[in-house]
Amino acid sequence: MSTLKSSLTVVLTTLALCLATACTSTRTQKSAGEGIDDAVIGTKIKAALIGDPVTEAHHIDVQVFKGRVQLNGFIESAAEGTQAAKLARDVGGVVAVDNNLKVRAEKTAGTVMDDTALMGKVKAALIGDSRTKSNEIELAINQGVVQMAGFVDNAATRTAALDIVRGVNGVVRIDNQMVIK
Repeated sequence: MSTLKSSLTVVLTTLALCLATACTSTRTQKSAGEGIDDAVIGTKIKAALIGDPVTEAHHIDVQVFKGRVQLNGFIESAAEGTQAAKLARDVGGVVAVDNNLKVRAEKTAGTVMDDTALMGKVKAALIGDSRTKSNEIELAINQGVVQMAGFVDNAATRTAALDIVRGVNGVVRIDNQMVIK
């Protein structure tokens, strides 16, 4: 009877450990609950940006991973960046805010066209390479400066993405804001 009880205890303990680890997230993955929480946080931040008279929400990309927020893109003024970060910090569930917003340089019609064409080339290069998950990488371009942001799985993915973009004709500089999950 004690052997049966010991065996049953081992089996139940093992089962409990398996269930417990199956429900937790790893460093690079989110649990279903964390994914929902991050989506809610992102939505609340976007709504705050849209409702604010200082920020232009369509210029600001919001990424969230386990409560850590990235604000990415090119904006019109430093005040807009400061306000966007404040709004993000005020949302419940936010544990940190990485304000990667850069003030946009003056643009002409020609630079807008050049940046649009460059965006297409950069996206195509990233999509065409199996080493990157292009959907994890957010891009913004201003006068040939490519801002790469988002949460990527590992250093190899980040390095590959940087190498790919460096090889695209027309890239003046890369502003690397990619964070490893």
